[in-house]
Amino acid sequence: MTISLIRHVCRRAFVRPPVRLLSSVPLRPPEEPQLPIQLSQQDVQKEESNRQRLRDVKIADVLKAKHSYRWVHPVIPQNAPVQQAIETAIEGGLSAMMVLQEDKQHVVGLITSRDLLRILASGFKEGRDPADLLASPVVDYMTPISQVIYARPEETVGMCRTLMAKLGIKCLPILSSKGQVEGLITARDMSDYGLSAKEKGGKEAYLKDVSERVGLSSNTSMAEPPAFMRAHLGMERSPLFVNIGSATLPHPFKGGKGELCNDPDLSEDASFVTTVRLADSKEKTLQRFTYFGVADGVGSWREYGVDPRLFSRRLMMECSNILEEACQNGREEALQFRQVVSPATVMAQAYDRVKADNIIGSSTACIALFDSLRHQLHFSNLGDCGIIVLRHIDSDVAGSLKRDKTPRAERTSDLRVAFVSQQQLKSFNHPYQLGWTGEALKEGESSSFKMPNESCTSSIHLRRGDIIIMATDGLFDNVEIDDICSMALEWEQKHGFMRGGDIAARERRWSMGNSLAHISYDTVQELAEALCTRARENSLLKHVDSPFAILAKENDIMWSGGMPDDCAVHVVHVVGRDPNDIMDAPNK
Repeated sequence: MTISLIRHVCRRAFVRPPVRLLSSVPLRPPEEPQLPIQLSQQDVQKEESNRQRLRDVKIADVLKAKHSYRWVHPVIPQNAPVQQAIETAIEGGLSAMMVLQEDKQHVVGLITSRDLLRILASGFKEGRDPADLLASPVVDYMTPISQVIYARPEETVGMCRTLMAKLGIKCLPILSSKGQVEGLITARDMSDYGLSAKEKGGKEAYLKDVSERVGLSSNTSMAEPPAFMRAHLGMERSPLFVNIGSATLPHPFKGGKGELCNDPDLSEDASFVTTVRLADSKEKTLQRFTYFGVADGVGSWREYGVDPRLFSRRLMMECSNILEEACQNGREEALQFRQVVSPATVMAQAYDRVKADNIIGSSTACIALFDSLRHQLHFSNLGDCGIIVLRHIDSDVAGSLKRDKTPRAERTSDLRVAFVSQQQLKSFNHPYQLGWTGEALKEGESSSFKMPNESCTSSIHLRRGDIIIMATDGLFDNVEIDDICSMALEWEQKHGFMRGGDIAARERRWSMGNSLAHISYDTVQELAEALCTRARENSLLKHVDSPFAILAKENDIMWSGGMPDDCAVHVVHVVGRDPNDIMDAPNK
């Protein structure tokens, strides 16, 4: 098995290469406040007109305007210490800097002011010596060039704002057609565009726009949380629990006998769920943490005599083994408290073990950690597996969060998609993967393999009643997210978790101690199996385009109907009681 197989084994790449990730590129050089201000209708219309026009402005024009007023070279050498990066950012008023090789020409990464804050926060949390922390090189913390998201000069302000909002980033490098970084654009740069120096400064501008907004009165205080949040905040001090249902189905035609295959042992998708008690560095006690994950083995390895199931299954098995070992170590060394093992660390250690045993193959992977005490879901996702979070949000709030075409009076539910994880794709239907060919990649070798530290890692704050769906692409390629939401609602209503969309009634039930956690425990598997079955059914449709087919056509690929594939699903229901709690039993 040679390294050249990587290019052939990975899933077919149908279309042009990605246009958003950088490769190695060079860089080119008070009185008491008065009553609230009332804006006239004319002022409101003028402001809206200005926003509409700004949306269509080319980023090249914004960059020219920025540089004409002030030029600061937004760069830092890769071996520069963190302290120098902080000083450079503050002195230059920079939100981010491109990290350069020693030749001070070629870009190797990006570091932002937010990254610098994270470096300090994590270092203080780990008890590191501040002097050592500030002396460490920025290359150890930067976003590598392969993960940097960029924009083109010919793109518009509207496009860049949308991209920044979707990805939660504060700035974008602007990459020219010659492969040169022409500068960095921030949200402030886009807001400043079109404002002259006279409009931003001077007596007239100050009196018109600033004077009535300066200074808070001495009796200023914070408002109480809005009514729709008070019930949730009241439960913040109580731990949450999760009930998990898991289901797996193989590719429908994997049996090879003319019949649909239902044997999960033939699936190339794998999964794990492990609940462990680990040392908590803050609480100085052993706490319960639940980990779960999915992996999608790449079937093309079969063409080279490799069983695609081996890599994904071993990866998930090692994840579980690592956590069980950490749990055992926590019991044996109860006084030596440390941070809980992060999903990215679990993925990295499991991957190292798979390689050490020379397991040939590759897979995408998503691993998550549920922290019951802090109501957090931490996850790392590499490839095209994914996580969605469904949440009931009062229609008065949701109306401002999502433009629902259904009139509010006609809505039957306020179950909303609160979160959708990002995926990592080299091109259409060509996800990045963890993989091993038996040989290490050569430096500069192009491949579809990524390391665990390059996974998309994030955290979500959860609430009681949330439904988390983690699945391989077999689900998301065949079932629309809105349909997944509808199926989850049907399951909730069937078992009494939500009646008539009445969120207030559900919260009253919770306040009385009736969590229905035992019903959730008994039935959550039902929803996982229903989603897997729906994905199978939709994948066999010939004349109804699946999400995969719709996206294929948007990328100039003629594909109709469903996308037959293996499918693995975890359904995670967040509840307020342990299902084994006798106080939550059916007749209590």
